[in-house]
Amino acid sequence: MSGTVSGLLGTGLVLQNNAGDDLSIAANGSFSFATQLASGAGYAVTVKSQSRILTRVCTVSNGTGTVANAAVVNVDVVCAAPPVRYAYATNAGSDNLFPYTVDTSTGVLGSMAAPMLGTGSAPSGIVADPAGRFAYVANRGDNTVGAYSIGAGTGFLTRVAAVAAGFAPLSIVADPTGRFVYVVSHGVDSVSGFIMGYIINANTGKLTQMAGPQADVGRSPSAIALDSMGRFAYVTNGVDATVSVLSIDESTGALTPLPVPPVTTGNSPSAIAVNPLGRFVYVTNSDDNTVSTYSIDAGSGVLTPLATFNTGAFPKAVAVDPTGRFAYVANALEDTVSAYNIDSSTGILTPMTVPKVPARVFPIAIAVDPTGRFAYVTNASSKDISAYTIDSNTGALTPMSVPTAATGGNVASSLALSR
Repeated sequence: MSGTVSGLLGTGLVLQNNAGDDLSIAANGSFSFATQLASGAGYAVTVKSQSRILTRVCTVSNGTGTVANAAVVNVDVVCAAPPVRYAYATNAGSDNLFPYTVDTSTGVLGSMAAPMLGTGSAPSGIVADPAGRFAYVANRGDNTVGAYSIGAGTGFLTRVAAVAAGFAPLSIVADPTGRFVYVVSHGVDSVSGFIMGYIINANTGKLTQMAGPQADVGRSPSAIALDSMGRFAYVTNGVDATVSVLSIDESTGALTPLPVPPVTTGNSPSAIAVNPLGRFVYVTNSDDNTVSTYSIDAGSGVLTPLATFNTGAFPKAVAVDPTGRFAYVANALEDTVSAYNIDSSTGILTPMTVPKVPARVFPIAIAVDPTGRFAYVTNASSKDISAYTIDSNTGALTPMSVPTAATGGNVASSLALSR
C-alpha cells in the first residue's frame, strides 16, 4: 500500500491504514505502509494527525477500496491551504471592527449576521490564528491586545480578554503552528522598540505573555512578518531604516535577535512580506516610493540585500501570493496597487503587463487569500475594501463582481482573513 504526499509543510503528519499501521511522514514524496495487504482485503487510508504547520490541511484521495491482483500505489495525500470563509476589518478612527463572510467560489465579501464589534482604542492591526479559531487585535491607542474566539461555522467573534502590550502596538502576527502571537510596539519618543510574545491558550484563545525579556529591535518599528515555517521573524524599523532579524525557539516561541547587524532599507520602511517559499523578503519604503528585496539564507535566516524597485506614491503595504510568483504593493497617495511578477530564481520584481490597478482612497493594507485566488485592499479614507480576483497564470488583478465592501467605520486600517 503506497502513494505520494505533496504540499506538506513541517512535521507531525501521520497516516493510518484501516485505523492502524501508523506512518509518520517527514517530507513530500512517496510513502509505503509497512503492513502488506492480501488480495481481496479492504483498505482505508486516513490522516491521523495533521502537520504542526496549520496553514495547510492534508487530505486523502484514492484512499479506500479493495486490493486486487496488483499492489495499490495511487493513494494521493495533498496538503493545501483551506479556503477563506471570513474576514475582519479594523477601523482605527472609530474603535471597532467589521466582520464579513467570504464566498469561497467568488471571493466576494458579504455582510455577516453578527454586528460590528467594539475594540480597544485605535486598532492598528488584526490577525487570525492559522486554525481559524481565534482573532487578535493590536490597539495602538490604549496599549492592549484584544482577543476573540471565532464561532465555528458562523465566524461570529466573541471577546475573550485583553492583555497589556507595550507602548503603541502597531503590527501583530500569529505563528504558523497556532501557538504564539507577536506584537510590535513602537516605543516611547522613538526610543528602540520591541516585540512582545504571547502564548495562545489552545482551548480559550487567551494570551499569556511569554517568560523572559522582550526582544528589542530598532527605533519606531512598523511591521513584523514570519517565515512560513515559523523559524524567523523580520521587523521593519521606521526611524533607523533597517530590518531586524530574530530567531524563534521552536518549543517556547522565544525570540532571539541574530548576532548580525540589521540590514538597511530605504527611507521609512512601512511594511514587510516574506515569500511563502521562504527565499525572499520584500519591504516597502514609504518616503522613497520603492520596494527593497532581500534573499534569505535558508539555514540562518540572515538577509542579503538584492535590488530596489520603483512603486507608486507612498507605498504602505506589500503582499506576495502563496505560489511566490506575484507581488502587490498598495500606493496610498495615488490610490493604486502596483503588481509585479517575481523571478523564482532571483526574487527580482518585474512590473506586470498592466503595472497598476485602481484602488479606492488611501489604500494602506493588502491581504492575499491563502489559496492565491483573491486579493483585498483596505482603503483608509474611503472606508472600504477593494476586492480583486487573481489570474492564476499572470497574477493580474481584476475587480470582483462586487468590487468594494464598506468597513462600517472610520479609518479602515487592516484586514484579517480566516478559514
